[in-house]
Amino acid sequence: MLAEDLDTIHAQAVRGERFHALMATVVGRLPLGLSGIVAPSFLGFALINGFTFAIDLGLLTVFRSGLGWPLPLGITLSYLLAMGLSFLLNRSLNFRSHSPVGPQAVIYLLAIGINYVAFILGVGAGLAGLGVEYHLARISAGGCEAVYMYSVMRWAVFR
Repeated sequence: MLAEDLDTIHAQAVRGERFHALMATVVGRLPLGLSGIVAPSFLGFALINGFTFAIDLGLLTVFRSGLGWPLPLGITLSYLLAMGLSFLLNRSLNFRSHSPVGPQAVIYLLAIGINYVAFILGVGAGLAGLGVEYHLARISAGGCEAVYMYSVMRWAVFR
């Protein structure tokens, strides 16, 4: 490995440790005994995936309303791009994984495939098909997928 590669790896590890320390500090200050219930990785997941969900909705709006693409195509492409970003950010910042990326990516791809069929198409497109405005349908699906994806990332992908 080159010295530059080692510097990059070290910088990524430092960013991950800082992110985790910040999440642990915030969780430690939660009221009503929540600090004993909420894991720092859950707060990190919520922040990262809240951000990537906003990216997902923004891209969906551009693809559907801006470019006039069919809703299934817009949902699919915006979802894949946002989930790729979520994987990278959660891997490096939140779960601070140093395991080989290949096996993690395979498990993650299986998980997002299940998530896509069950929640994005099943709940999101299903609600949109029933007449619910597509942003609201996607937000509803997002609530379901958040619980599922945190569980999969925490206990299967980045264990």
